[in-house]
Amino acid sequence: MRKFFGLLLCALVIFTAACEASTPASPRPTATPSSLNFIASTPTTVSRCTYSSMPTPNVGQQPSLFAPVSSQDHARGPVDAYLTVIVYSDFQCPACAQFAALLTEIQRKHPQDMRIVYRDFPLLTINDKAALSTQAAEAANLQGKFWEMHDLLFSKQAEWVKLDAAGFQAWVADQAGTLGLDQAKFKTDLTSPEVIAIPQKAWNTAMKIPLPGAPFILVNGEILKWQPTLLNNLEFILSLDLLPKKQFSSCPPVVIDQSKQYFATLKTAKGDIVIHLFADQAPNTVNNFVFLARKGWYDNITFHRVVPGFVAQTGDPSGTGQGNPGYFIPDEIASSLQYDRPGVVGMFNAGAGTNGSQFFITYVASAKLNGKYTVFGEVVKGIDVLNHLTPRDALPGETLPDGDALINVTIEEK
Repeated sequence: MRKFFGLLLCALVIFTAACEASTPASPRPTATPSSLNFIASTPTTVSRCTYSSMPTPNVGQQPSLFAPVSSQDHARGPVDAYLTVIVYSDFQCPACAQFAALLTEIQRKHPQDMRIVYRDFPLLTINDKAALSTQAAEAANLQGKFWEMHDLLFSKQAEWVKLDAAGFQAWVADQAGTLGLDQAKFKTDLTSPEVIAIPQKAWNTAMKIPLPGAPFILVNGEILKWQPTLLNNLEFILSLDLLPKKQFSSCPPVVIDQSKQYFATLKTAKGDIVIHLFADQAPNTVNNFVFLARKGWYDNITFHRVVPGFVAQTGDPSGTGQGNPGYFIPDEIASSLQYDRPGVVGMFNAGAGTNGSQFFITYVASAKLNGKYTVFGEVVKGIDVLNHLTPRDALPGETLPDGDALINVTIEEK
């Protein structure tokens, strides 16, 4: 538990330092590259880079004190998922409904990387329909529809929470029909001795542990305290930790000819943006950008940071603002290239020599960026698209609108 929150705190500190919206002029580096020199202006020089020493966040390093997931549990998601979230929950608990909705949304975004395990924890001494709602889910389970009833009870909690016991039974029987359940069987199972016994047994188990309240959450065996920002933090860590699957294990080869002109078309959800790349003045940076684009690094990612009046930023498949391609390339600061107008394209870094894959496009002239961030291109078409991007800033622990998609980047050589 301590290790999880220590890593989370580390991630929050680094992220906050690297992505301060007001002025990114002095972010903290995420690593200390050594002997970095940008390549000379010749098409045959090998690009140089250093490898990232950024630690990978992790959870679940301590053994669990709770029973492992078994065939007796209600579970959805791959058995080998990176995160297994076990939740002891009550269908009548408002916080449990909020948690369930957020957790389901993360699983929707990461269907192969998260497994959700639901364990009954009916709050029999607090909620008047804790037992009945548990029975409803378990009766649906006898027809293979536990999760359908789970989702229905939580999503429609406001409809049934004020009903009396008889009203709830009538309501849930009607709802069972909408889920394709055999209603006659459901009604019989709902009040059968076997199903009636389940809530009391679950309550007794919870009291033996004992559980302090609901929802009670375990992530890879570690106890996490429920709070509204918990799910955002989990998604932040999950997204970042999955990035190594895409990262590279060697420096990018030379893929450009500096005697030629290069144009990049950013196909976004809001339209196309065409960028003229400065291969003659920032050859190493342009070479890196072209390499990553052709490898699909920029396919189906998001504009994770959009600050109107400042910059729109993308280039991180994790969407967290901390991702890199597994290596850093050096700065290429040319005094002739300035952030003196809208549409200037620069490399984001977290300190000198820590350029990776993230880049930004200016909305306005930003003199504070001069001399600190490599300029490697300018927008020649589609500058208006920037004004239609959804404002957001990917800070951990905050609920944000979805970022606009960067569908792909194609390179044209002339």
